[in-house]
Amino acid sequence: MKCPFCGHADTQVVDSRGADEGDFIRRRRRCPSCDRRFTTYERAELEMPTIVKRNGSRNEYEASKLRASLSLALRKRPVSTEEVDAVVARIEERLLTSGQREVSTEFLGELVMNELKKLDKVAYVRFASVYKSFEDIGEFVEAIREMQGPPAQRKI
Repeated sequence: MKCPFCGHADTQVVDSRGADEGDFIRRRRRCPSCDRRFTTYERAELEMPTIVKRNGSRNEYEASKLRASLSLALRKRPVSTEEVDAVVARIEERLLTSGQREVSTEFLGELVMNELKKLDKVAYVRFASVYKSFEDIGEFVEAIREMQGPPAQRKI
């Protein structure tokens, strides 16, 4: 590892520790040239699948786009930032564990809808209205019925 202070090409590892439940390793390093110390973090580099849009174009996965979609659906809803972070983490985990190099926007949209259904019903309907391109009130009513489950399970 190159020293960030003097640019010396070789530094020594002084201490290594697992951190954050073993998700990465924290290393304390020392530069033999300038004798300064610094910390590095090592984590597995996992490649997210490419997102294939409806028109066939392919884009790299961007967490910021997912977060923006969730924020729009959750606007003015009583949902904490921590809950949104947890939803993003679960969706990203599902994308990584899918084992696919490419996933469709439909697959990603269904993951988002499943998470929103558990998190906030209003946000679910908001997201579904855009995701499924609702064109009339009947489609909204159907989405609400779908969210409520079979008639025997509905509470009146």
